[in-house]
Amino acid sequence: MNTFSDNNIHHQSTKRLSWDKIGSIEVICGSMFSGKTEELIRRMRRAQFAKQNVEIFKPAVDTRYSEEEVVSHDRNSIPCTPVENSGNIILLSGDIDVVGIDEAQFFDDGLVDVCTRLANQGIRVIVAGLDMDFKGIPFGPIPALCAIAEDVTKTHAICVECGHLAGYSYRLGKEEKRVLLGEKDEYQPLCRSCYNRHNS
Repeated sequence: MNTFSDNNIHHQSTKRLSWDKIGSIEVICGSMFSGKTEELIRRMRRAQFAKQNVEIFKPAVDTRYSEEEVVSHDRNSIPCTPVENSGNIILLSGDIDVVGIDEAQFFDDGLVDVCTRLANQGIRVIVAGLDMDFKGIPFGPIPALCAIAEDVTKTHAICVECGHLAGYSYRLGKEEKRVLLGEKDEYQPLCRSCYNRHNS
């Protein structure tokens, strides 16, 4: 009886250890000013505290606060590696346990395959980015990443006009190009109702 119990415990332990080696994809998405980068930094720091090897990437085009740091709107920051395209992430992800990717909406669609390859290698991949552009259209590789992710966290800002949960990034200016890096003077978070009212 004891032998069976010991073998059963050993089998469960072995199974648990094998699952520990399987990677995953986590997506943090939402509107601007909803705390996406803040949550990414929190998860990466927790991994660092656990003495895991981490690497954080962001698109080289994002130079708003710093060229070599991921910085939240609340000015919390963590060192990162800026890259020109998603393929560079594979080349620079060596002996890593956790990979963080900020502003993922600005990457090419190849980011989906990159994240899949990393996760299949046993790496935990944490991706943060806008799920919609200023026109309310799904943005870049984020929708596809949400589809294949093990975990999706939808963050919300607060509508600056009515105080309800905000899921839309309303552009204040008349610039029509899709990619426009900005802060509070270029964008406001709005709820669906206020967003539709402004666009009507």
